[in-house]
Formats: sequence, structure tokens, C-alpha cells
Amino acid sequence: MTLSIFLISLLSLWSAVFSHDASFQKLPVPGNRSGPEAFAIDSTGKGFYTGVSGGKILSYTPGKGYIEFAYMTESSKSQWCDGALGTANAGKCGRPAGIAFNDKTRELYVADAVLGLHVIHAIFGSFAKKIADSVDGKPFLFLDGLDIDNTTGVVYFTSFSSNFSAGDVLKAVASKDATGKLFKYDPSKKVVTVLLEGLSGSAGCAVSSDGSFVLVSQFTKSNIKRYWIKGPKAGSSEDFTNAVSNPDNIKRIGSTGNFWVASVVNTATGVTNPSAIKVNSGGKVLQTISLKDKFGDTLVSEVNESHGKLYIGTLFGPFAGILKL
Repeated sequence: MTLSIFLISLLSLWSAVFSHDASFQKLPVPGNRSGPEAFAIDSTGKGFYTGVSGGKILSYTPGKGYIEFAYMTESSKSQWCDGALGTANAGKCGRPAGIAFNDKTRELYVADAVLGLHVIHAIFGSFAKKIADSVDGKPFLFLDGLDIDNTTGVVYFTSFSSNFSAGDVLKAVASKDATGKLFKYDPSKKVVTVLLEGLSGSAGCAVSSDGSFVLVSQFTKSNIKRYWIKGPKAGSSEDFTNAVSNPDNIKRIGSTGNFWVASVVNTATGVTNPSAIKVNSGGKVLQTISLKDKFGDTLVSEVNESHGKLYIGTLFGPFAGILKL
């Protein structure tokens, strides 16, 4: 990772605000790790899984706290993947980004920003198994978001850029890079295919509750696109909304047809005004929750609702958050 990324990580520690809001719970990541970027929520709603710097997948359960659940590589267990070293050695340690469960098979799929698409069987202490690190002979440089259609088992995931690696994310955004892609992986065929190209910072994706479409965010362009999976428009895409500033991960809200989007305002001096924005299936903004009083100007990466709570992740910050609705 570049020095600039490391400095941003440190700044995010300083900018985090200690909230006294009783409805908000801060969950510091153990072991000098950072960036609980995304969540796979336990089906009971009592805990979650998240990936952090150093290539570790953590399991969190109330009353027990965090436990090291799985590792992206064998190196991820070593001291060389702890703290700042884990960030610097992302090529060996891994850096899990998007993460989601297949509820039927209980397999945990991970889009590792550096190492590619992986799957983890729900066994404590296990190592991730690589599915793909390229498509059509072209290596993945910077994977990001991931979601699963639990009816078909198809995995959808994104690459933020095809020109820049995760360590050069600032360059990708500054240059308005538009080489991001949306992919799908069909476990029954064991094939990865490209669905969309030319995306500008494709950070997150989410399948609709009825499985008819998948949304993909364009962080750099402040846009969300809809790709139709089924129906008369299948295989085509369209603009979903331009009303969300610098959208990151998108998560569907059960069977409601609505979605939560993690949003910030990206400026020349850095990100500000992190927010949770709820939109409906037509792209209309239904609700906006400011998170600045709880996260400062940290880049909030995901807002994931389960059992009346919002699980909130950050790209560089030292803690995850749970906000009661």
C-alpha cells in the first residue's frame, strides 16, 4: 500500500469521534488492525463476520467479542501481517473487501482487493480457497464489492479499477479512472464473466430482493447503475440514481425492496460528511442518517441492516459501529 494510504489510515484514527449516544456502540478492532470494511451478518442477527487489514476474517458475537475466524493466506497468521505491516504486505497477507454468505451452503465468499475472489467454508481457523484472480486472461488488480443471489447462488462482485491497484486508490479517484467492472461467478459452472465495463470506481454491488437486478455503485462518478438480471431488460443497464454522493457499498434491506448505501462527500482535501442513505427500488432517497458525529471524517464503507440495527464499516478506521434504529 502507498504511504498516502497509510497516512490516511492514521488520520482516520484521529478523526474518529467518541460518541456518547446510547443508541450507538463502537466495536474497536483488536490487534492494531483496521478497516472492517464490510459485513456478513449471522442469520440469527446476533453477530457478524468482517475482513480487516492483514488478511484476517473476524467473527464478532456480543458478549464474546472478536475471534479470528479465517485467514486469506497462511501468511495472514504471522506477525508480518499485524498492524501497519499487514497493510504494507497486502500482497502476501491479503486485504478482504466485499464479503457475503451463501445462506444455503454456509460458504463465505470474499472479494479480496489484492488476491482475487475466494471462498471460505464455515470452519474456524480455515484458510480461504482461491476461486479466480483473473478473467479472460486479465488479472484482477483491485476487487471491491460483493453480493450473492441466495436463490441461484450466483456471486456478483466488482473491481474498482483495471488500471490501478488498491494501493493506488487515490490515484484512481483523482484521475477519474473509468475501468471498473461488474462480474458474476456461477458456482455451478465455475465460470467468471464480465457483465459491465467502463465503470468509474465501482465500489459496491447488491442484488435486489427478488433477484431481478443488481445495483453497482460508481464512487468517483457519484452514480449508481442498475444491471437487469431477469425480465424484458435482462442483460441491459441503466442509471439508477445520481442522488447519492460518492456511494460505496450497497446492501439490500431484507425483502423490503429498499437498500442502504454508504456515502461520503469526496473533496480535494479528503472525505467528509459520512452518511447512511436509504433508497427504494426506484432510486428515490427515503432517509439520510448523518454519521459524522460518530465516525468523524472517516470513509464509511458499508451500512448493513439486520434486526433493527445498522452495522457500519469503514475503509481505514479502527472500529466497526452498531446503530440501533
